[in-house]
Amino acid sequence: MRISTMMGAALAVSLGVTLALASSGFAADGEALLKSRCSGCHNLTGPAPTTAKGVRERKAPDLFYAGNKFRESWLQQWLHKPTRIRPAGAFYGDHIKATDKWDTVKTDTLTKHPALSKKEARLAAAALMGKQGHSELIAAVTLKPASISLMMGDMMFDKFKGCIACHQSGADYGGFSGPELYTAFDRLQPKFIYSYMDNPQAWDPKIWMPRPGLKPVDLNKLVDYLKKVAIAEKKAQ
Repeated sequence: MRISTMMGAALAVSLGVTLALASSGFAADGEALLKSRCSGCHNLTGPAPTTAKGVRERKAPDLFYAGNKFRESWLQQWLHKPTRIRPAGAFYGDHIKATDKWDTVKTDTLTKHPALSKKEARLAAAALMGKQGHSELIAAVTLKPASISLMMGDMMFDKFKGCIACHQSGADYGGFSGPELYTAFDRLQPKFIYSYMDNPQAWDPKIWMPRPGLKPVDLNKLVDYLKKVAIAEKKAQ
């Protein structure tokens, strides 16, 4: 019995070492992939640009806080089959064409995000989740259950706060200068939504998004609203 117990303990230790090594190799492979495939456009190490010129010249969103921003499952899916989230690219001024009626996006000047294989997407997503910049901002968030109807959420989003001028709350409905928000709840962690909406410049000092001045109760309602928008968009498809 004692020999059997010792063999079991040895097997457990051996299995633990094997899993640790495999995990370490997985992380190393993911980090190598990010450096070779993503670092040319994305800032993986921080900090964010501290000048307006730096923001204008940024090729793609910063990813040094991706682990505090995105949902890993969404990252895996999106990296394998990317779709445009920012209608006018990283800096809208480079891709907007003014007309007599309204602005349009010059799609011929935009580049497509490369698609990764399923294995590459899994490796990259896991490595990105390890990038935990601005964890102190996430730690300061207190999410509390809140509910707002889709209609009242639309009123707050579209009219009272004017978010619709820069963001799309539905496919082809809204502005171009920011990322669309009808899939935001599927791709973003709730605490990040709360924190970024509370103070965008704490995350990105020179970003053009204004600080909306929302109270904590309204920030919690906004998280609920984006959840309802995501559900409604899926039903409409």
